[in-house]
Amino acid sequence: MYPFIHIGRFSIGTFGIMLWLAAVSACVVLHRNFRRWKIDADAIGIVAISTVAGVIGAKLWHVLEDPQALIHSPLTAIFDRAGFAWFGGLVAGILALCWQGRGYGIRPFAMLDLATSCAAVGYGVGRLGCLTSGDGDYGIPTTLPWGMSFPNGLVPTTQRVHPTPIYELIVALLIAWILWRRGSPDRPKPIGQLTGEYLILTGLARFLVEFIRINPKLYWGMSNAQVASIGSVIVGFGLILWARRRAVFQPMGSPAEVASAATTH
Repeated sequence: MYPFIHIGRFSIGTFGIMLWLAAVSACVVLHRNFRRWKIDADAIGIVAISTVAGVIGAKLWHVLEDPQALIHSPLTAIFDRAGFAWFGGLVAGILALCWQGRGYGIRPFAMLDLATSCAAVGYGVGRLGCLTSGDGDYGIPTTLPWGMSFPNGLVPTTQRVHPTPIYELIVALLIAWILWRRGSPDRPKPIGQLTGEYLILTGLARFLVEFIRINPKLYWGMSNAQVASIGSVIVGFGLILWARRRAVFQPMGSPAEVASAATTH
């Protein structure tokens, strides 16, 4: 794997390239979702702002997981090209989506529902950046024929290990397909239900893949990501129950709210 592509004196990080591709993929999916729901909103701007917020959130979450490293060498911890935590990106991305949805008169949870399939696609494609850069997101050693080594990675290893980013890509695309089908306007779900399903499916996927990743086990034999995954699943179930009891199906706000959003956007 090659963390950087060298062109003369310039070096381009492959993680950054795949992050851009992930944003483009997510943008295409979100745009198509807006079209089938007949919503006039700027998918490119929404994805761009959410991506930047997600990267910042992912970095902050990772840095705060190891406060001793932050205190010892704050600049290295903050500006290191490796080390991003998905759950930090998820939280920041959710906040950015809700804030932008208000600008188009879209209810907050409706905005999240519309973005579930695109978020899954973006996450899966983005994981390929971890693969190409070899940043330590790979798995434990394996004798399976598709095992890979990362001698030139940011976190190098000459052992053949599980290529967990590829596993996560496959599962993420499956989750995206499920949510896309379930999010059809022909059979609308209560607002918030798809977001709950997304939290459950992605939480379960992350919880399971952690068993073969190299992340340290810190709490009751589980990694930080697994503990956060359990929280994601619990919140997802609670959100589904809340959405079904509330039973709101209209993604846009009242006509007055939509008109106000249109004039202020």
